[in-house]
Amino acid sequence: MVIDAGHDLHGNSETEPIGPGSSTRKIKDGGGTHGVVSGLTEAELNMRVAARLRPLLERAGIRVVMTRTETAGTSMGNIARARIANRAGASLFLRIHADGSTDPSARGSHTLYPALRRGWTDDVYAESKRAARVVQAEMVRTLQFPDRGLQERSDFTGFNWADIPVILVEMGFMTNRTDDRLLAMATYQRRAAVGLCRGTLRFLRRPSAPCA
Repeated sequence: MVIDAGHDLHGNSETEPIGPGSSTRKIKDGGGTHGVVSGLTEAELNMRVAARLRPLLERAGIRVVMTRTETAGTSMGNIARARIANRAGASLFLRIHADGSTDPSARGSHTLYPALRRGWTDDVYAESKRAARVVQAEMVRTLQFPDRGLQERSDFTGFNWADIPVILVEMGFMTNRTDDRLLAMATYQRRAAVGLCRGTLRFLRRPSAPCA
């Protein structure tokens, strides 16, 4: 599988088409959010959780490819991330993110998956939705954050360019004092990794493998 720790040290204001053959373009990376209490960048939080998730999956016998292994440069953009996953021939493209909002009371975890768009996502839609459902359930159970459910998105470049099942997990809101304080803690980063591991193994129909 491919783990994508969202964003990087710097955003990327270059644009790219949101899907193959599309004239609609979006910037490659808006840079993500940051912790209202911790001051931690989303890119670094995503990387910390991804780094904790990788060995859990590898110990369960899953071959893992990372789109990045450090927070040190300018984001490559979402087509490039999807192409890494496509080339790997992965069973799942797992995108790890944290959310931000102008409403400081907004908190909780939710998982996004591609909307059905003929020629772009029709071959991965059903399995992506199944992955979103099981990963979201395990994330909420493990983190004990409010469950904000699932959401389809048709405008995510990283979804529309993926040839394999793909989901994006928003672990919590870094603009909420409670979510941010907890996600900045190593214990909660490990909980997030365990939840992602358990959900991934359920999706891969290997639920008996340990996530420890």
